[in-house]
Amino acid sequence: MSNDKLLDIKNLTVQYRGDVRTTTAVDDVSFGIAEGEIFGLAGESGCGKSTIANTILRLLKYPAEVAGGSIMFNGRDVLALNGEELRQFRWREVAMVFQSAMNSLNPVLTIGEQMRDIFTAHLPVTKREADARCGELLEMVQIDQGRLKSFPHQLSGGMRQRVVIAMAVALRPRMLILDEPTTALDVVVQQEIMAEIKTLQAELGFSVLFITHDMSLMVELSHQMAVMYSGRIVEQGPASTLHHRAAHLYTRALMNAFPPITGERVELRGLGEGVRLRRIDNLAPVGPNHWAAPISDEDRMSLAQQSTGAEGGQQ
Repeated sequence: MSNDKLLDIKNLTVQYRGDVRTTTAVDDVSFGIAEGEIFGLAGESGCGKSTIANTILRLLKYPAEVAGGSIMFNGRDVLALNGEELRQFRWREVAMVFQSAMNSLNPVLTIGEQMRDIFTAHLPVTKREADARCGELLEMVQIDQGRLKSFPHQLSGGMRQRVVIAMAVALRPRMLILDEPTTALDVVVQQEIMAEIKTLQAELGFSVLFITHDMSLMVELSHQMAVMYSGRIVEQGPASTLHHRAAHLYTRALMNAFPPITGERVELRGLGEGVRLRRIDNLAPVGPNHWAAPISDEDRMSLAQQSTGAEGGQQ
């Protein structure tokens, strides 16, 4: 894994503009991903994770707009790409696995027809050559080539997700964005999908931006990770460091959001109980390659009041 940044995002701000008010979904976010690195981006729903992914691929639609910052990929300004440059960038340089595999596949076309379209749209290949490559891709993700004739509804959820992953790596992109790749899958299938991604990443060497709110999956897969809250990054560093020595209280709350299966019974609290922040300051170093946002004085007072209120309610 190289230390050179393949993706370099600096001070990115994305806003959704309305007639009455403007909402800032991504607020001054900066991070980089090296060649061959798996970078995890965690946070609860609505914190801006998917907006960042869509911005990287230039998929934002009105009323969303980039209000500031830059996105560089392999030295190229992604926000300046247009026309044929942008079409070649998508899928050949960066590909994406979207949240719901069933919604990513056309229900009235066979798997083979949809996979073939990737090759014929981007490469000078014949139909026969494209079909041969489609079969190889399915074999790569442990699906029989005969399924090329199947429609999406004829596949299980796990098989559909494998198909979408195969389509994403079809043109050997240098980076793969995984936006909640195991949503709505049971635990066993989740582990199978994650193992498949690990195998493909080791074989093909692509970098990964892994987006999820499942901290256990993220720690298992990622080299580096960042935690987002309300459009801001509150902590960033090596996945193992954040797992064992998280510095920000919101990161610790996310880590503790899963009930323990061993030890004493503990009272579970929602993320909204005592971990609502009004202001997120800029990241400050707290250790080697480890940064966290300091808690503002305003939030310290608010959190102390919330804690006092919660203790009083339990008595």
